Amino acid sequence: MKVQRTIRVDRPQHTVVAYLADFGNAVQWDPGTMSCMRTDQGPIVVGSTWRNVSDFNGRITELDYRLERLEPARLTFVGHNKQATATDDLRFSTDEATTTITYNAEITFNGLLRLAGPLLRRGFETLADEVETSLTTALETL
Repeated sequence: MKVQRTIRVDRPQHTVVAYLADFGNAVQWDPGTMSCMRTDQGPIVVGSTWRNVSDFNGRITELDYRLERLEPARLTFVGHNKQATATDDLRFSTDEATTTITYNAEITFNGLLRLAGPLLRRGFETLADEVETSLTTALETL
């Protein structure tokens, strides 16, 4: 399942990228995230990791996320557990003080959950709409 949202905020790109590079901030902008704790130490670099606990459709899910790409115009996080792999890919562009974020989220279910994937599509779309709103709010208040 894939969703894409385009978000425009009146913040400089470097500020937006720095904030989003710390996936622990997901508790502030992802309505499904209940907690997101860093599981390694040091500066945030490719390979940094987080444990994300989310509520999706009333089900608590834990995913271990890793920062796979850290570039001035792109961030990619990949989360895994036995049931699913989630990828959050964010691309950034700027026009003076406005930053445009192209947010691509993809989830691939494993095992029997693959059969339930189509049934979960509506919930995934709704969550993406909520993220668009809450991420805009979080970034505008930086």
